[in-house]
Amino acid sequence: MAKKQKMQDVVVETPLVVEQPKKVENKKQKWEVKDRTYYLKSNRKPLSYSIKASGLYYFDEEKGYEREIKNTSNQTTCFVDEMKGDQRLEHIIFRNGALFVPKNKVFLQQLLSLYHPQKDLLYYEFKPTAKAASEIDDIEIELEALNAAMNLDIDMAEAVMRVQLGSEVSKMSSKELKRDLLLYAKRNPDLFLDLVNDENVVLRNFGIKATEIGLLKLSQDQRTFSWGSNNRKLMNVPFDEHPYSALAAWFKTDEGMEIYANIEKQLK
Repeated sequence: MAKKQKMQDVVVETPLVVEQPKKVENKKQKWEVKDRTYYLKSNRKPLSYSIKASGLYYFDEEKGYEREIKNTSNQTTCFVDEMKGDQRLEHIIFRNGALFVPKNKVFLQQLLSLYHPQKDLLYYEFKPTAKAASEIDDIEIELEALNAAMNLDIDMAEAVMRVQLGSEVSKMSSKELKRDLLLYAKRNPDLFLDLVNDENVVLRNFGIKATEIGLLKLSQDQRTFSWGSNNRKLMNVPFDEHPYSALAAWFKTDEGMEIYANIEKQLK
């Protein structure tokens, strides 16, 4: 007689998966040991200027609460809750608008660069790499503006420079216009590129030229444009709007486009 085989229940245990807490990036882990220099903002350079070195608080996201910080000469941290024994307060003083902190004063550097509430408001850390990147951006914008200036046709060049020089543009030779255009692009590249990309600049210049040679007439109160030949009114300038900006916008309307085409034929 076959022996009865006992069947045992097999229990398969599901491993318990413990969700690991999200790692909060510790600013100290990325800290680069090096000399650092700090400057007061707005290019201020008083002989001496003290900023708060105690009674400061920093919200620690990792711990979830505010922690008091202070600068001391005898502790190995700037956090008060980590300090042991006496705390000898040390002032933070800028001389002639600058404060040099050597690499061995790590905790003062961290207080200034990471935790101080007046960072980037009252003072900033000098970062050569960031400055170089900003300078590169400035140079690239300047080159873009100069290239655009070199490739502008004479009508567009006149339109852009009229914004700066007004009616004097009409008296300039093409060489003088090109020279001033390049100088303007070099000195004010951002504004220059804005003007080049503003479609209304050409239309404003067109309206000014038509008015200067008498094809159009602007009333003394600068509220009405009329034909120069017969004083027939063409448009009213809206209140608080520049007359030539209003004229440029009007040139885009159905009625305005017909007038624009008529004036264009007479200007040729």
